[in-house]
Amino acid sequence: MAVNEAERHAMSRALELAANGPRGANPQVGAVILSPDGDVLAEGWHHGAGTPHAEVDALSKLAPGAAKGATAVVTLEPCNHTGRTGPCAVALIEAGIARVVYSLDDPGAVSGGGADRLRTAGVSVEAGEQTDAAHALIEGWLTAQRLGRPEITVKWAQSLDGRAAASDGTSQWITGPAARADVHRRRAAADAIVVGTGTVLADDPALTARDGDALYDHQPIPVVIGSRDTPADAAVHRHPLPPLFYDTRDLHAVVADLHARGVQNVFVEGGPTLASAFIAEGLADRVLAYVAPVLLGGDRLALTDIGVPSIAAARRLTIDEWVPLGPDLLAVAHFTEDLTEEGTA
Repeated sequence: MAVNEAERHAMSRALELAANGPRGANPQVGAVILSPDGDVLAEGWHHGAGTPHAEVDALSKLAPGAAKGATAVVTLEPCNHTGRTGPCAVALIEAGIARVVYSLDDPGAVSGGGADRLRTAGVSVEAGEQTDAAHALIEGWLTAQRLGRPEITVKWAQSLDGRAAASDGTSQWITGPAARADVHRRRAAADAIVVGTGTVLADDPALTARDGDALYDHQPIPVVIGSRDTPADAAVHRHPLPPLFYDTRDLHAVVADLHARGVQNVFVEGGPTLASAFIAEGLADRVLAYVAPVLLGGDRLALTDIGVPSIAAARRLTIDEWVPLGPDLLAVAHFTEDLTEEGTA
């Protein structure tokens, strides 16, 4: 049975509702309950971890028995497991839902399978409606599910000869205003921005995402890694979000904790030592390299040891995009090998 016009409109509405939910450990999901005649009976969305899922949120707004014979239109396959809440597939079956239309399959090994459970119970199920829009909405969550950790972007700015700073340590500014504005736009799309204590002590960065003098509506969580203390008057303490501090060299532990907190993507902007460490540990998915037409010389390299002993072991990248930014050039690239499975080279 093909998706009808009422169901198609309901999916568009469910996607709008899903966007109301917070990004985090759980996906953003929206749901619309339709009567057999195609009228909207109830709407719902997932309000965050530990709260009712979208389908249950919508059903809760109906009187007992009011959903019998109705259609549930959901942006993600109804879950099939008991976590902090019960399986949505069971809730729909018990409510008497006769048909379910959803967009994306749940990728979870435990939470997936809701569609099969619904079909076994005699519920008509249609999958794949408006998949592109649904995927775009929760792309970060889907990527984190696939990787088992947040997606990690490592960013640096360098001179044409590969230096991150002059010999005296000064680095502001290697790139021009257009490149710096681009960095802030990309910061605003991240869930967390990571630096080392060396960067905090040397540059006192605010770690905010700014549009000129104004802050973007979305701000990344500031994360500082390292054993040295951050001064009480450091700019990071004035960030709109409380910073996270990790007194450890174990980047895998840091990333695991961020993942548990619901962070879906990480922006590493912490200088050559930290950038190199993330790459060496196989914890980098994408690179943003801003290249300025200046020469600095000296030994302040943009990257240091990344675990490459020979040219045969070079870390290979695929360029996704070259972006001109005034006089500067941005290389957007991803690692050719699968870091999650193969580890470092």
